[in-house]
Amino acid sequence: MTGQELIQVKYTGDISIVRDYINISAQTICILIIGILVWRILIAYHNKRNKGRFKTTYFESSYSKHWRK
Repeated sequence: MTGQELIQVKYTGDISIVRDYINISAQTICILIIGILVWRILIAYHNKRNKGRFKTTYFESSYSKHWRK
C-alpha cells in the first residue's frame, strides 16, 4: 500500500472501527472473567459460612426422622 492509501484508510474510519471492536471485545471478556471469579469466591465464602453454622436439634425427633416410612 502506498502512503496515500494508508492515509485514506485511516481517515475513512476503517482502522478505528476495528480497534474499537477489539477494545469492546477485550473489555467484555475481562468483565466476564472477573464476574466468574467473583461468583466462585462468593460461593466458596457461602459454603464455608454454612459449614460453620450451628445446627439446632430442636426439630429433630423420632417422628421427624421417620415420618416418610
